[in-house]
Amino acid sequence: MSIRPVKSITPPRPTMEGAGVKLRRAFGFGETSAFDPFLLFDDFRNDRPEDYAAGFPWHPHRGIETITYVLAGAVDHGDSLGNKGSLGAGDVQWMTAGSGIMHQEMPKGDSKGRMHGFQLWANLPSSLKMTAPRYQDIPASTVPEIVEDDGTRVRIVCGDFWGQRGPVEGVAADPRYLDVFVPAGKRKTLPVEMERHGFACVFEGSGTFNAASQSFGVLTEKSTDAGDIIVREQTGNRSLVLFDSGDEVTVQAGDEGIRFLLVSGKPLEEPIAWHGPIVMNTQAELQQAVAELRNGTFIK
Repeated sequence: MSIRPVKSITPPRPTMEGAGVKLRRAFGFGETSAFDPFLLFDDFRNDRPEDYAAGFPWHPHRGIETITYVLAGAVDHGDSLGNKGSLGAGDVQWMTAGSGIMHQEMPKGDSKGRMHGFQLWANLPSSLKMTAPRYQDIPASTVPEIVEDDGTRVRIVCGDFWGQRGPVEGVAADPRYLDVFVPAGKRKTLPVEMERHGFACVFEGSGTFNAASQSFGVLTEKSTDAGDIIVREQTGNRSLVLFDSGDEVTVQAGDEGIRFLLVSGKPLEEPIAWHGPIVMNTQAELQQAVAELRNGTFIK
């Protein structure tokens, strides 16, 4: 077994999307080959309704899958095919846009105005770019959770892990998507197959991810009342950890424990032609999609 070294640790950057939603982007709309088959990852944590209430009005998707995981508040959604619903705390939506869909997502805070969730984009291989759209709406109650004797908890959104399988099925990139909590002071080793790219998004607590001869403190970002950002080393909240090759990840939890998403997938290694939420393989395919948006033939 070989422990994956940490390739980089970065704080997600403040970004505005939709109709004015303030969020943090861990990666996306740039060089994303190190994350292949994943294209974009957003953390939309916020406790100010005025910073998220305008939401993400109608917009197109083609050639990708979008994965929304809600931790607090709710996200109302609807699309051009007549699907609609609401995601609450612990719920997951895995949407395969395929040949094309028009979609909207409108976040709502909980009783205290808090909204927290993540959205991940996974690329589709060329053979499935124009597949029929579909939804997998996953209620929190159907997401299996493994609880270890030492207090470690792992929710399995997608993929096989420790003898159990998450409820999301039939995803092209064969990803594994885990929500992991390791209690204070505990050390845990988690498998990530050699052929996969993998990253962790730390969103609670602190800790270090260890390599064979070195360990890396992950970064935290904390907003002050004045809106300033304080960055501290050796803690973990809101940090993206990109791993190098290996077949396992080892984490040592800090004094508060550590909670993170551990995501991995098999790279597609295909060319990308990208314009916003439309991701194709060639510029000709991308231009065709944009033309279809303009002439009303985008939805198949």
